[in-house]
Amino acid sequence: MKPNRPYVLSECHWPQIRKTQYELAVLPWGATEAHNHHLPYGTDNYETEALVYEAARLAWESGAKVVVLPTVPFGVNTGQVDIPLTMNMMPSTQLALLKDIAANVSASGIRRLLVANGHGGNDFKQMLRETGSVRPELLLASCNWFQSVDKDAIFENRGDHADEMETSLMIYARPELVRPLEEAGEGKAKSFRVSELNESWAWTERKWTKTTADTGIGDPRKASREKGEAYFRAVVQKLSGLMTGLAATSVDEMYG
Repeated sequence: MKPNRPYVLSECHWPQIRKTQYELAVLPWGATEAHNHHLPYGTDNYETEALVYEAARLAWESGAKVVVLPTVPFGVNTGQVDIPLTMNMMPSTQLALLKDIAANVSASGIRRLLVANGHGGNDFKQMLRETGSVRPELLLASCNWFQSVDKDAIFENRGDHADEMETSLMIYARPELVRPLEEAGEGKAKSFRVSELNESWAWTERKWTKTTADTGIGDPRKASREKGEAYFRAVVQKLSGLMTGLAATSVDEMYG
């Protein structure tokens, strides 16, 4: 039987868990939504798991006692609910779930929790503030792995959904789930008529079916396995560094 990964909770057994004092729990959080014509609905979950598992392996091998919790596969998708089988989870529901998970992590003697986010519609900052107010014993953090590395250094076409980056990453991590690129839509997206909403300082929610015809934003057709591997390795290095640093740092030692 193939040995399990001691940093992946769902693969561990009770005797193993009982004797290990974990320092950091990592919660992958994705979404279930359409990704153009060529990527599956679970793209955010598959990408996040692949990156987090590999980063946790590197952190574990460096001595950090990291445990990766099962992935939460539902994200905030209020702008896409008219697309069939988009699985929307309201922020208030996410907060309730996060509080319960934090309580279980704390009861297990773990004092650090990292939410590894893989979906642009999720925003955990305020949720972590509220959770932290009732769980002051925990060091709570979040990260958006898709913002950790400069995409322009690797990819030619910009985008933010089922684009060249996501397609390349999936071709590398889960190639069996990627349809031929000839089937992919162009990922053309309409901009807001109010020009300020296209700038980073102003915001309103995008209504997906009014923005894009194929559910993608960004042309994926120059994607490749080589680009996906380069991006994967760069993001994993960032994630493993974050995990290692958090595992070694207590709530009282965060500043210096």
